[in-house]
Amino acid sequence: QVQLVESGGGLVQPGGSLTLSCAASGTRFRLTAMSWHRQAPGKERELVAGAIDGGIVRYAESVKGRFTISRESAKNTVYLQMNSLKVEDTAVYYCRGVVGSNDFWGQGIQVTVSS
Repeated sequence: QVQLVESGGGLVQPGGSLTLSCAASGTRFRLTAMSWHRQAPGKERELVAGAIDGGIVRYAESVKGRFTISRESAKNTVYLQMNSLKVEDTAVYYCRGVVGSNDFWGQGIQVTVSS
């Protein structure tokens, strides 16, 4: 069973930076896509940034220019560099990975932006 484990969350002041990491284990296959999603209290889970084979990346409009997704495909690892954080970025961030027709989710990690 594929497992995704997120790390790097925490509390940061507005304008600060954090880097999230997500590592997949339990598979000998390379994940074809990895992405970050988030869910704020009372809101639906939304895509933050995704990266698929071929170097294609996609960002939510609200994070463009501030967040950067990157992958180490050989290690089935994905990162999310978050700069210029805003209070509205506060949420639980989830990592998602795709292998074939199956997708897997991490347990989520809290990111809180507050002064």
